Amino acid sequence: MIAMRLHHLGAVTSSRDPLSLDTIPVPEPDAGEILIKVHCCGVCRTELDEIEGRTPPAELPMTPGHQVIGRVQKVGANVDPKIVGQRVGAAWIHSACGDCSWCTSGLENLCPEFQACGRDAHGGYAEYMCIRAEFAHPVPPVLRDTDAAPLLCAGAVGLRALKLCRLVDGETLAFTGFGASAHLVLQMARHWFPSTRILVFARNPVERDFALKLGAVWSGDTEETPPLTPSAIIDTTPAWKPVLAGMERLAPGGRMVINAIRKESDDQNLLQGLDYTRHLWKEKLLRTVANVTRADVRETLELASRVTLTPEVSVYPLEQANQALIELKAGKIRGAKVLTIGQR
Repeated sequence: MIAMRLHHLGAVTSSRDPLSLDTIPVPEPDAGEILIKVHCCGVCRTELDEIEGRTPPAELPMTPGHQVIGRVQKVGANVDPKIVGQRVGAAWIHSACGDCSWCTSGLENLCPEFQACGRDAHGGYAEYMCIRAEFAHPVPPVLRDTDAAPLLCAGAVGLRALKLCRLVDGETLAFTGFGASAHLVLQMARHWFPSTRILVFARNPVERDFALKLGAVWSGDTEETPPLTPSAIIDTTPAWKPVLAGMERLAPGGRMVINAIRKESDDQNLLQGLDYTRHLWKEKLLRTVANVTRADVRETLELASRVTLTPEVSVYPLEQANQALIELKAGKIRGAKVLTIGQR
């Protein structure tokens, strides 16, 4: 099979292809695993974190990809063979121990043995991949492959961030950055909180215009002052500057949720400008989203199957994964990017 694989860590730039197109054997599913024939795989900013070493793979070479849609091709021992042919998704959560206090309380995303698809185990930038059967997710038939893929991470982690906001209908919600995750969460927020007004801070004017088309009442640059004071902000950027700017604009008792696995190191010196009175006082809350649970993924897929939750998708063949990643790094974003594998 062919796979786009990471052999060396390094900066993603227009002058360097971060991944190599390799021909490797089709993997064999171990006991408890399934083999998925991949149809498509979403491209996520976390792949940049893996390639550039902020959350490095467990081994090299590694096949990235954790927003995978495909069909079960084969099963290992102790897996019901009746699932062969079923369409499933594989998300960021590749496995967890199932026994620790975090797992047994529904917080498997915090499990010390959490394994990530495409980082700790080979992912979906390939024609085939394996995953434990209980960590594969049935995909509702009403969802197209390329629409379902971004829901597995951009959607599911975004849903988790929205819940952590503890939003009340009628409060004002803001986003910093408006890429794959934020454009889906905005749609979720409009469904669950119809009286909530939504603001978007983004450097890119294309992202700002897109946000307005999806229902935001205002969009502007990170430095601009919005007409409303947000009660909650979801940060989806790779930088620290929008976090500090957002904390300063939060209403008393407001909640800032950072929806990112890592922040790029270039802006960390901005944290020296953290001021207690401006950024934190009056019971403002700053928290992060860590990974994702299976329940998050399945709730997102179920929601998308019954309400209007439509990703804006740019499609690339697998062999153009490097182009998609380089564009993502450069900020050329409108919705989500998805790789397609083979002919459907």
